[in-house]
Amino acid sequence: MAQQIPFVDYLRLEPEPHLVAHECDSCGARFFDHRNACAGCGGRSFHDVDIATSGEVRAFTIVALAAPGVPVPFVASVVDCDGTSVRGNLINVSPDPEHVSVGMKVRLATTVVGVDAQGTEAVGFGFEPREGAA
Repeated sequence: MAQQIPFVDYLRLEPEPHLVAHECDSCGARFFDHRNACAGCGGRSFHDVDIATSGEVRAFTIVALAAPGVPVPFVASVVDCDGTSVRGNLINVSPDPEHVSVGMKVRLATTVVGVDAQGTEAVGFGFEPREGAA
C-alpha cells in the first residue's frame, strides 16, 4: 500500500478515519482550524475532541459551475455530526435532488485527492450515504 497523508490537519487516518476538532475549554465551541483565541468567548485554551463519523445532512447545494479543472456537478453540504457542524462534499452519490436531501443519513468517507512523484497519496474526506439510508 502507498504511503498516505491527510489533506487537512483535522483528518486522522488511524486507527480509523475520523475528524478532530479543537474545543474551547471555556465555552465548548469547536473549530477545525488553528485558533489563538475562541471566536465565541475569547478563551485561549483548547483541547482536541474526536468528531462522530456519521451524521445528517442539514444543508446542501449542487454546484454546477466551478474553477477550471474542478469537476462539476458536485454536492457541497453541512453535516451535523452529533452536534458538530462539518462542511464537506457529499461523495459516492449522484449529484441531483433525487439522490440528495436534507435529513439524509451519511457517514464519513475518505478519497485520494492527489499523488506526488514518490507515490504518496493525499487523502481527503467527504460524506457518503449510509447503507440503508433513504
